[in-house]
Amino acid sequence: MASLINEAAASSSSSSPPLSPTDDQNHYRHQVFLSFRGDTRFNFTDHLYNALCDRGIETFRDADKLRRGEEISPALLKAIEESRVSIVVFSQNYASSRWCLDELVKILACRQSKGQEVKPVFYKVDPSDVRHQKGAFGDAFATLGGRYGDSMDKWKAALKETANLFGWHLKDDEYETKFIKRIVGELSAQLKLSCDLHVAEHPIGLETCRQAVKSLLKAEENVVRMVGIWGPGGIGKTTIAKYVFNSIHHKFEDDNPRREK
Repeated sequence: MASLINEAAASSSSSSPPLSPTDDQNHYRHQVFLSFRGDTRFNFTDHLYNALCDRGIETFRDADKLRRGEEISPALLKAIEESRVSIVVFSQNYASSRWCLDELVKILACRQSKGQEVKPVFYKVDPSDVRHQKGAFGDAFATLGGRYGDSMDKWKAALKETANLFGWHLKDDEYETKFIKRIVGELSAQLKLSCDLHVAEHPIGLETCRQAVKSLLKAEENVVRMVGIWGPGGIGKTTIAKYVFNSIHHKFEDDNPRREK
């Protein structure tokens, strides 16, 4: 190990500048924006929100104070624009809300203009019912026709587009806790780069050190191991430790070092 550290230390003499934050870290204030109808606020969506936060995923959900009148508040529009991923929770009554539908149109506009990700969650509704506005979901949507006929076509298009995206469907025989755990796990793996620690760029030697430390940790095994990296100051011990962390943290349940305990 000492020889590997020395190799990394030698490579650190190069004049490579520190890596700058990723585009996602620069551009987005929130990792996830939650879009949902009020009928899930105090049950499923609340459980999902807390599971995401517990995993260290920066998540925005609107407060009641942001909902005033018929128009979406500027604060909520800004939150959508500043989110890397939008999760849309389609419940049976989702399409009965003009607010939710206008919010969905804005989310898709950001997907088109900013390349943001949109992930639908089908909570006790079938994706086909959302796509074609059928069943109880379609009945809820139809209640808006008399008042907002001019907007129905754009809302239909938004529902169809979102329902065609890859997402998660809660099956009748699946426990909600297991379902939420699957969402958080898959999303955490996708967002893992935003949890990475910043390290200086050392293309020579660092990868060899990372592999050596990782082999000692045996992270794929369900055991606790501790590995010490010893040596004089300034030879790259912390850099190696950060690089190892960045390569394996997504495999663990709580992988965000920035989350306050």
